Amino acid sequence: MTETRGRVFDELGRLMTDAAGAAAGVRREVETVMRSQAARVLSELDVVRRDEFEAVKAMAAKAREENELLAARVAALEAAAARAKLEQASGRPTPDPREVPDPGEGA
Repeated sequence: MTETRGRVFDELGRLMTDAAGAAAGVRREVETVMRSQAARVLSELDVVRRDEFEAVKAMAAKAREENELLAARVAALEAAAARAKLEQASGRPTPDPREVPDPGEGA
């Protein structure tokens, strides 16, 4: 009777080991399917990669800085033109507008 009980426990142990192995296999298969589905969904959504986003972000920041410098230069040129117009109306000599300093240079 002891031998029968030992065989039953051995069989039960083997069955549980096999079930654990099968569960691990199912888990791996589910992970694989989920990863492939997630990759498919992301590709369909046309999501941009992080490095591409960072590159465009840096380009936008540089363009914004250049735009601010150009806006300052235009404002300086407009002020110089207005001064020249006033000086011309008053009869004093006017400076050459090309001599207006670039606000981005030397500052």
